[in-house]
Amino acid sequence: MAKKKTKKYSDIPSPDKARLVCAWLDDKQAGNIKALDVRGISQVTDVIVLATARTGRHAQALADHVLDMAGSENIEYLGMEGYKGAEWVLMDLNDVVVHIFQSEVRSFYNLEGLWAEGIPLDTGLAETPDENADDSDDDPEDVA
Repeated sequence: MAKKKTKKYSDIPSPDKARLVCAWLDDKQAGNIKALDVRGISQVTDVIVLATARTGRHAQALADHVLDMAGSENIEYLGMEGYKGAEWVLMDLNDVVVHIFQSEVRSFYNLEGLWAEGIPLDTGLAETPDENADDSDDDPEDVA
């Protein structure tokens, strides 16, 4: 009987791995999911993924789901920080680092600003509104 060849984590390019992670986060209703290609500006990882959780329990559920899916896809998992407090959960998938924040913490640390030189990746997801966005550009006179 022939042995079934399993796909290894190294067979998946970093941007494709990040898109998988974004889809997994979207499956569990994470908000404002972004991915930035930081190759050439980071010596630690190739892509960072950022997502917002509604609560601490939601952040933990998102992290659990990513961990479960990474295991089922044979994607290397190196570690996790912040799970217990769940305000900012960091997951290290080697060439993809995942940041799951509660909204206030995400705004405070502003990793999008820190990694502004990173190239936004097309996640393949529909745009989700930023819950922190200012809607002041709506013109009340445009209402019929």
